[in-house]
Amino acid sequence: MLGLAVQHALAEQKLPVLQLVRHGLTADNQFFWNPTAAPAIPHLDSLEGIYAAVHLSGANLAAHRWTRAYKRELTSSRVGTTHALACALARLRRPPQVLLTASAVGIYGHRGNDVLDETSTVGSGFLADLCQQWEEATKPSSDAGIRVIHLRFGVVIGAGAGALSRMMPIFRAGFGGPIGFGRRWMSWISLADAVGAILFAAQTPSLSGAVNLTSPNPVTNGQFTRALGHALHCPTLVPVPPLALRLVFGQMAREALLASTRACPAKLTAAGFEFTCPTIEQALAAALIPAPSPRPPIRTQQVS
Repeated sequence: MLGLAVQHALAEQKLPVLQLVRHGLTADNQFFWNPTAAPAIPHLDSLEGIYAAVHLSGANLAAHRWTRAYKRELTSSRVGTTHALACALARLRRPPQVLLTASAVGIYGHRGNDVLDETSTVGSGFLADLCQQWEEATKPSSDAGIRVIHLRFGVVIGAGAGALSRMMPIFRAGFGGPIGFGRRWMSWISLADAVGAILFAAQTPSLSGAVNLTSPNPVTNGQFTRALGHALHCPTLVPVPPLALRLVFGQMAREALLASTRACPAKLTAAGFEFTCPTIEQALAAALIPAPSPRPPIRTQQVS
């Protein structure tokens, strides 16, 4: 969802984009790479002189219970790929000016009502440790003088295959409700603002290191539940027992679904970034607008 949105935004600005893919090449601007191979990018000279590199890879944190095997996949899909790309970019004669890599506000861990910015300490647990390793994997690029930005995402609210798409069927079936008392904080950002912030950070030399990609208005789980229920015209009366989530999802529930993280975008705000959807109601409204139907092709008749 996010990668495609970034590509579309760059295309609208008529900026050329090169894409690294792991499977069959389908376009002239695509290049094969294998982050587990050496070298990871066979035709590295194709990347000489690019302005920015954006890396958003990572297996879905909430797709499975965190078994030992899935933890290894979560780690390799983030830490391994980031390190491979950082090393490759560092070897370029004309490296990019900036490398932007995904991270998450999960790095702060469960912090209750504390307001967190980029200077806040790292939390504890598997997710916090994973995010810390993820960010440290960019060191080869920073050592080479490349400006590195760690995009600490909150929950991205947008149309497509994101978190919202997994919630909507439950809410529309009438089973959506707050988790427990709904007091846990949720850091979020609209898809449009996430894309805008990525492009803004790439073009703002003063930004480097950790950058929270979150709305300036985090919400509690209860506030989010009521807003989504209102947007979908669905009841949200049945609370979800936290114990049930722990039994079904184990550690993933404790660290991802039940954690309270109240992060604010201090660096983005100080740098002058303007949010288009600063409230959860605006973000949900934008995400739920139906996509326009494709127009049928216009048939022309040749006149002799």
